[in-house]
Amino acid sequence: MTNGLAPAPAVVAVDVGGTGIKAALCDRDCAVLATASRPTPAAEGVPAVLAAICDIIDELSGRAEQRRLSVAGIGLILPGVVDPAAGLVRYSANLPWRDLPIAEQIRRRVGRPVAIEHDVRAAGLAEARLGAARDVPDALFLGIGTGIAAASIVGGRPVAGSGGLAGEIGHLPVVAGGEPCGCGRRGCAERYASAAAISRRYQARTGRPASAAEVIELAATGDPAAGGVFDEALAALSQLLIGCVLLLDPELIVLGGGLALAGDALLDPLADRLRTGLAWRAATGRPAAPPLRTARFGDQAGRIGAALVGWQAVPGD
Repeated sequence: MTNGLAPAPAVVAVDVGGTGIKAALCDRDCAVLATASRPTPAAEGVPAVLAAICDIIDELSGRAEQRRLSVAGIGLILPGVVDPAAGLVRYSANLPWRDLPIAEQIRRRVGRPVAIEHDVRAAGLAEARLGAARDVPDALFLGIGTGIAAASIVGGRPVAGSGGLAGEIGHLPVVAGGEPCGCGRRGCAERYASAAAISRRYQARTGRPASAAEVIELAATGDPAAGGVFDEALAALSQLLIGCVLLLDPELIVLGGGLALAGDALLDPLADRLRTGLAWRAATGRPAAPPLRTARFGDQAGRIGAALVGWQAVPGD
């Protein structure tokens, strides 16, 4: 209490990944006031992961008290098949979980309301509400990192689909008879165009490790191996996005995740391929392809989205 006034409310936004947990204390405008992180102890089982989540919430709640703030809700975002209405993670290959009532389990432990959402849909929500797609009712958010997934924004909100499975477009085949994918199919987009795939495929050709960003930089200098890997990634991404545009007709495409940090080195050649592949659409009087933008929040979009989800958990908010 200060001068007889109740502490101002805040939320804790938690982004749970297969290898790490990133969290932030956020105010009503979703500004980040403090951050914390932990490794995800996935190999130790569900109890260990839940304990790590609660530990990071407790840490940020303590830091909220130091700032004379009160944590009013928790926003939790996760990979896999997430059912926000039921508070369940139906399926997560990276953790791995099945039908875990995580919202209720965390709520019981920390004593605060909890809301959950899929990580990429949360990132798309952040860009739709506060970021690169603000004031654009119909947009597509494409997250390109270890894998590839999308959030279709319709009327300013991400679409979950009938069973929470919408957006898993990294598993659309774009190369006939291509590399085998963990999903059981061949030639999936994320086997060629994810940041992890670009790094892996360059090392397979050269024997030299390099991040995806380094491969793109090498491609710009004329490195033939890097140029070949990047060209194949662009071909896969353009095929993927052409299909999305034909199906959804978004006004804007926002690229997020680690690969989007490459900026114009990725956007310019990708935009050229989209314009060529969708040239016939110009006859309708509209641009052949929607414009491309990088995510305003970069690889932090998920955490900002988790804050928005956290405010949804606050009663009366």
